[in-house]
Amino acid sequence: MTRRSTAFATAFLLAAGLYAATGAYAQKADDAFGVWLNPENGSNIEMYKCGDLLCAKILKVKDGQKTDDKNPDAAKRTQPIEGLVIMADGKKSGDNKWQGSLYNRENGKTYSGTITVKSKEAIDLSGCVAAVLCRTVTWTRVK
Repeated sequence: MTRRSTAFATAFLLAAGLYAATGAYAQKADDAFGVWLNPENGSNIEMYKCGDLLCAKILKVKDGQKTDDKNPDAAKRTQPIEGLVIMADGKKSGDNKWQGSLYNRENGKTYSGTITVKSKEAIDLSGCVAAVLCRTVTWTRVK
């Protein structure tokens, strides 16, 4: 082996080792299914299959909100927060993305939302009022 081919082989092996060490893999939209922690209020949200769609519901809250008291529909303000479906129309919009409507129990508003799988342990949840007024929060998987 020549010096040049040895250097190339070494560089290739180092790059391959670095790739493997970082745990890099192709994120998949289906990696969104499971239970996630919302870091802003400590609630646990389950994302699950509902037909070909992604649905999400609140499993547990830590901030004391017991009912959907901010709901714009007065008839729904007494429904419990735990078990509340906050997304029922998530459609796969890419290899690692879902898009649909997200209900925010804290203010009773519904936003256009995107869930992007960053890794098996993290997703980005983005909610938008208009295409230019968006906010993104990273959620982590509950173990």
